[in-house]
Formats: sequence, structure tokens, C-alpha cells
Amino acid sequence: MQRKYFFLITVIASQQFLVCCEAQHQQEQVQASTISDSNKNPYSQISAIPLPEGYTRISQPQGSFGEWLRQLALKADRRVFLYNGNLKANQDAQFAVIDISVGDQNLQQCADAAMRLRAEYLAANNRFSEINFKDNEGKNYPFSGSFTKDNWQKYLNQVFSYCGSASLNKQLKPVIPFTQIQPGHLLINPGFPGHVVTVMDVAQNKNGDKIYLLSQSYMPAQDVHILKNPISEALSPWYHISEKEEVITPEYRFFKSALKRW
Repeated sequence: MQRKYFFLITVIASQQFLVCCEAQHQQEQVQASTISDSNKNPYSQISAIPLPEGYTRISQPQGSFGEWLRQLALKADRRVFLYNGNLKANQDAQFAVIDISVGDQNLQQCADAAMRLRAEYLAANNRFSEINFKDNEGKNYPFSGSFTKDNWQKYLNQVFSYCGSASLNKQLKPVIPFTQIQPGHLLINPGFPGHVVTVMDVAQNKNGDKIYLLSQSYMPAQDVHILKNPISEALSPWYHISEKEEVITPEYRFFKSALKRW
């Protein structure tokens, strides 16, 4: 009889613990849903992000990846959320958040976000036959079937599970010199894990000096966001092409030789 009472008490305690955890999680999400003035983003899309004086955006062909990236909408809330609805611990890396799904699994991380942007662009332009990614062994993962929300997310989850920075680095072509940078290019440090950021926009002044915007997701899976420039607050979120060989972002460093194109 004592064993039965002990078992019953253990079950009740476990249930109470789970209820408390769920209540705490819901409370965190409710708090995260409140937007303060300091977290409001005033810019509607990438092309609305202001330029430094003397710079103009470089032209992009109609229907190009670069043109499409500039038209991506930005969220009114500039905070970055994780795939599970919780806030990312570091809220100092982002300038704005791109309005694109992160999914509900811990899959859409750094290289995954870059692949998603490319896949969404091709899908938006009905170029489904070009949607194909490779894993590290060279196996192809082309999109097939009907373009429904469930089928599309299922396909992307498969790509995110088997393809990453190392395989993407093999799939893409190098850009030399770095001054040839264009919207849609990527900075890739291949590895397990590595890291990937996407060039979202490029502008230049009358002297031909270029500046650019970068976006990333990271670990765990989180909202895709425009990065601040941690080196120059005055220029941020734009990055200037300098003589230095490193590109320093808030959470990672790349060498210029890491620049790749589709």
C-alpha cells in the first residue's frame, strides 16, 4: 500500500512540475510578444534601409536574385526569436529581422537560411527545376512534387538536415576579387559547424567605393536578420570594403577569400 501511495505522489509531483514548466514557457512567450518602442523597426523592406550620404544602390537586372532580395519585407519587431518562440539570448547583433519563416524545428540555421533565400527566390519566379542542393557527398536534393506549404516545408527540412556550410561551399563558385561583390553572394566558412552569411544589398559612391549589407541565421535556428556592423556604429548596418582581409560581423569573422556566388 505504501508503494502505491509513493507512486501516486510521484506522479502528481511530476504532473505539477510539467504544468509549472509549461506555464513558465507560456509566460516567456507572452512577454516576448510585447514590442517596446526601442524594438520597433521603421523600415518596410531591405530597399528602405537608409544609405550613407553619397552612396546609391548598384543596379540589378529585373528578375534577378539581387532585385528580389531588396524587395524582402522586414518585420515591425526587430527582436530575433528562436524556432521555439523564445527570444534569442543575444539581441545586439541584428539591425532588423527579415519576414520569412524559421520553421518550428531546430533546422534553419546559418547555411540553411542562405539556401532558403535562394530556394524562395527560385520558387517565386517559377524556376522549380533549378531548385537543387547537394550534400557533402555530392548527392542531389532537387525539389519535386506540388508546391504546397506542407510539401515545401518538408523539402526544405530535408535539405537543412543533409546539406550545410561544407556542402554549400563545394556547390558554389568563388568571387575574386572581393570588390566584385554583388547582392546574393555568400561569405562561407565551411565546417561542422561552419558559418554562412548572405550579401543582401550593395551600394557605391562616385569614387566606386562599395558598401554592403549582410544577413544571417545562426544556432539554434532563429529568425533571419540583417547584421549590425560592430566595427563602425556610424556606418552600421552597412559594411565598407577595406584593405583588411577579414570581415568582422557581430558573431563571426570571415576572410574575404570566403566570398562565393551561385
